[in-house]
Amino acid sequence: MPSLRVPAFAKLNLRLDVLGRRADGYHELRTIFQSLSLHDALKIELERGTGIELRVEGNTTLSAEATQKNLVWRALDALQRELKLRGRIRATLEKRIPVGRGMGGGSSDAAAALAGLLRLSGKRLAVERLAEIGAGLGADVPFFLFGGRALGVGRGDEIYPLPDQAKRNVVVVSPRGISVSTADAYRWLDEHLTREKAPSRLWSFCALCWSPQETKLSNDFEKPVFRRHPRLAEIRRELLRAGAAEAALAGSGSAVFGVYRNPAQARRAVRKFPEDEVFLCKTISRDEYARALWGAGGGCARAKPNGRVCQDYRR
Repeated sequence: MPSLRVPAFAKLNLRLDVLGRRADGYHELRTIFQSLSLHDALKIELERGTGIELRVEGNTTLSAEATQKNLVWRALDALQRELKLRGRIRATLEKRIPVGRGMGGGSSDAAAALAGLLRLSGKRLAVERLAEIGAGLGADVPFFLFGGRALGVGRGDEIYPLPDQAKRNVVVVSPRGISVSTADAYRWLDEHLTREKAPSRLWSFCALCWSPQETKLSNDFEKPVFRRHPRLAEIRRELLRAGAAEAALAGSGSAVFGVYRNPAQARRAVRKFPEDEVFLCKTISRDEYARALWGAGGGCARAKPNGRVCQDYRR
């Protein structure tokens, strides 16, 4: 029975600007993604039979309805239909990325399912079509097919590569007892958004993307989310007091992360949050990401995509 195990890496938003609500109801974003070493693991097996079986470790009581709403199940189903694959797919997802903390765990799991099934089946698929399938599952999924450091525009599903920067140590604090739904975060943010963003801010964002200097952390969700959950602001301050060069809210929350140049400082910072779930991680490059997700050859990240994915998405 052929099987394959693939990682599903977390992400951070080093910069997250929300420019306003679009005519289609979504929000127009400018964001800089960065892959993180923290990851889930997905094992995929092909066997005789029909259907898809998904087990999530630590949650063995998923109903059939809940399982089919899971992004891994949906990704496997979409790709199985696209490739017209025969047989039964058995998948086991080991969760480590905290759920609902702004780190993209569900979208990354979906991308890992697409990559894993494509590799396991030995089939080929144009990268633009794979990215299109991913975007249909979630706005962040196309980024997770490639990883590293990248610019996301539109809903965050239009992806362009950015030069990798120096590896950094990252401490992520997932606060116990505080969760923030994406819908709530956007609703709170809409209360504070003006109808137009200052042009100088957008130009500043574009300049930062291609600068050889490190991206200065910024997240439009911080003010509205911190206002409703003051402890998250306190976690950010504590990370800075513990030596972080910078600290910010992760995505729409509720995790908060600090970037450390000194690994010893990062290790000491972990001990500052005994009541919370804390992860000591590193940023990972696009090449490291490609080898881990797609195998030694780099797979999809070595392709020459177009459409939703920049044609130069390769080194």
